[in-house]
Amino acid sequence: MPIKRFKLCPCGSKTDYLQCCGRYIEQGLTALTAEALMRSRYSAYVLGDEAYLLRSWHVSTCPAQLGLQKETVDWLKLEVLAKNDGGPLDEHGTVEFIASYRIENKKQRIHEVSRFVKQNNQWFYVDGVLKAQ
Repeated sequence: MPIKRFKLCPCGSKTDYLQCCGRYIEQGLTALTAEALMRSRYSAYVLGDEAYLLRSWHVSTCPAQLGLQKETVDWLKLEVLAKNDGGPLDEHGTVEFIASYRIENKKQRIHEVSRFVKQNNQWFYVDGVLKAQ
């Protein structure tokens, strides 16, 4: 599946993609915060970039593959609701968010509290707890 390209970043920052999440996804820079990594992972879902999602997933919980090409998902919006720790000097952090999407013309949402860990000065997604809708 070809990776999509955008001028504005899909994460909702209203910033140029290459100066926002594109720095991490395409240029290989390291996210300084858990929230920056979470936003870049959302953008990677929008872009269909499975390789980035797997690279940014902690080895202890990372699946072998995601199978993004099997579904056609239209990602609509990301809302960051809260964050705990996850700053440049932290080693752990959480980010609560709602990601809205459409699949087969049905609008849906994921409400999750994601956990992140920093190892060797790099943030990784560990796992998430889904919140009741």
